[in-house]
This record gives sequence, structure tokens and C-alpha cells, in this order.
Amino acid sequence: MNLQNRYSSPTNESWTCLDVDLGAISHQGHVRANNEDSYLVMRFGRSLENLLTNIDPELLDKSYFMSGYGMLVADGMGGMAGGEVASRLALTKLIDLIVDTSDWTLALKRQRDVTTVLERMTERFLEIDDVLRKEAHSDQTLRGMGTTLTVAGAIGNDLIIGHVGDSRAYLLRGDSFKQLTTDHTLAQALIDAGVASRDDPASRSMRHVLTAAVGSLGDQVDPQVQRLKLSAGDQLLLCTDGLTETVEDEFIAQIVRESNSAQSACQALVDMALASGGPDNITVVLAHFVSLDVRE
Repeated sequence: MNLQNRYSSPTNESWTCLDVDLGAISHQGHVRANNEDSYLVMRFGRSLENLLTNIDPELLDKSYFMSGYGMLVADGMGGMAGGEVASRLALTKLIDLIVDTSDWTLALKRQRDVTTVLERMTERFLEIDDVLRKEAHSDQTLRGMGTTLTVAGAIGNDLIIGHVGDSRAYLLRGDSFKQLTTDHTLAQALIDAGVASRDDPASRSMRHVLTAAVGSLGDQVDPQVQRLKLSAGDQLLLCTDGLTETVEDEFIAQIVRESNSAQSACQALVDMALASGGPDNITVVLAHFVSLDVRE
């Protein structure tokens, strides 16, 4: 799906225009009876169109439109219906919080705007955590539910990432394929502490043990929030561990790099995970930033 973001300004400020190819797919896998993964891809923005005026047309553009793109992936847990409820609730609550924000920031030109966006991302994760806790407390069947949550927002050539859990965000740039997020797992904690390497049996056996999830954060863990700059040709992949536990990073990168569209890449990634056993739900979201055009 090709989407474009165009904004023209009568001022001397420059704005970045995005040409984005988007794809997404989710599959319950071969083993699980239900799909506890949820995803959402959205375009957000603001616009102003001049309908009637006697002002000289050279002084005003006919219309003004500025937009960004949001990509969200959540992998629920909690048994029975808890996982499905947790992942869906996390995404829908985040949208509620965004819609209820009165002053949207769609250009990160000032440091205070960057600070505001990063702080809001953190606050929203904590608010969603509180909502999930209250929901689980009020419904005995949902006790213990939680979810991973990985969120990406592209605003011009700025990329904002928010993350909790072991779903992941990757960036493919040329020959480089980099994991942007850090797994909140006991395995990663052992690696960070220097106790074990990534391939040690001890760490491999702890890859599924989460040290943080939305719904059980409290005051102990802050979400990972970061800002990066996008370049033309970049490809951003969000996925649940149903992909990364069955397909090695080098093969993921190869598929993304060689596919002729974002959707075909997503399908190929899911097909490979299924061919490798598909023991878990699999969700992938891919954004290919075909061009980044700075307009004056």
C-alpha cells in the first residue's frame, strides 16, 4: 500500500515529505488455538484547506496537509482470553490517549517538542499499564494478563520508538540490519550482566521469560523510548517473537531486502516462520520509506 505525506508551507521552514510502502500480516501459527497478537498501522495528521478568500493566491497555498504514520505491535499473554484482551486493549487505549491529546506535535523542530513527544510516549505506556492492571483486577478471568507493546511513529524524517517486552523493531538501511529495541527478558538480562552469551544454553532457555510487560510495569520499569532519523530507502520492521524465535536475523534481512513490496515481504516472513514450525503467533509490520523529500 503506497501512501504519501505532502505538506507545503508558505514560510521558510522546510518539511519532510514521506513516500511510504506499508504492509502487515498476523497468523496464529500451527500450534496455538487462538491469536493473542494485535497490530495496527495508521496515518495521522492535520490539515487546513482554503475555501473562500479575497487574499492574493500568491500569499496562501490552497491547502495545507501534514501527516505521520504509526505502527503498533502487541503480543498478549495471560492464558485463556487474557492475552487477546491485553493486546487489543493496549492498542485501543493508546489510540484513545492520542485522540484525547489536544495539542498534537507533528514536527520535531525544537528540542522542547522532542522532549514533549518522548515524555508523552512514556506516560502513555504507563497509563496503558494502569488500565490493564485495573481491568485484570475487576475480572477474575483476566488475572495475570499482560502484553508486549512496540510502537513506532514516523513524523517527517523523525522516528520515535516506544517499547516494552520481547517484540522487536528492526531498521534495515543498506547492508545494515539493526535491532532497535532491547528485549525485556531474563536471557537479555543475563547477557547484559555478562553472565552468559547469546548462544549459551542458560540464556537460550530464558528467552521466553519476560522481565517487563505492559500490565505489570508499576513503578519498577520504564519503557524504552528513543528518537532516530530516517533516511530514504530505510525499512522499519516491527514483529512479535513468533517470527524472531524461528527465523534468524540474517534471513529476515534478506527477505526484507529482496522483496518487491512491503506486503510481499510480510507474507514471505510469515511463510518462513510457519515453515520452521510456527509454534507461536506471528505478526509482522513493515514500512519502506521509499523517499524522503525535504520541501522548502
